[in-house]
Amino acid sequence: MELLTQFFDIVLHLDKHLALLVAEYGVWIYAILFLIVFCETGLVVTPFLPGDSLLFVAGALAAEGVGGGGITIGTLIAVLLTAAVLGDNVNYWIGRWVGGHILRWGEGSRFFNRAAYEKTHAFYERHGALTMMIARFVPLVRTFAPFVAGVARMDYARYFVFDFLGAVLWVGSLTLAGYWFGNLPLVKNNLSLVIVGIILVSVLPIAVGWLRQRLAAARP
Repeated sequence: MELLTQFFDIVLHLDKHLALLVAEYGVWIYAILFLIVFCETGLVVTPFLPGDSLLFVAGALAAEGVGGGGITIGTLIAVLLTAAVLGDNVNYWIGRWVGGHILRWGEGSRFFNRAAYEKTHAFYERHGALTMMIARFVPLVRTFAPFVAGVARMDYARYFVFDFLGAVLWVGSLTLAGYWFGNLPLVKNNLSLVIVGIILVSVLPIAVGWLRQRLAAARP
């Protein structure tokens, strides 16, 4: 329970914790941010790490010049973009490798649904590009979408192009939003509420999808 409380404290007061890291580690903050974003996008076991709010707050700190200019917006975007793209691609190839083993091990098994696999593969071939771009802005989905794309063996060239475009939109929009608006008095004085708002907006597609499923299941 204490660990959960500490986690929420870090997320809600991300600006203070990140500012302390910048002051203590200087330019090494880039490596810390790289590692967080890489793990959040590249490892299916760490979807709980902050993503959207982290980008926004980092952009705000870059505008503020915390730590004697410890963060610059150009370098920040380059580092975060690299972390996001590398993380997704590691995740994709893990899914592709695991998917290949599932195909070999699952043939003839009653636990392996070949028809479901084929439908997933077909879905990513038809809608994978749009899925990868939208998934960037949705927590949890952002972590699992590359893995599922790999399992479904989505064409890699197509995957990479749209995944990269999604990363550019995600990193660019949120860090620049923080850079331009994060230090406005109204935003800065209510940053915890802004972070909660970012999280709520991010998970809204998941909530809408769940509600639609419930309503569809309730229909006679």
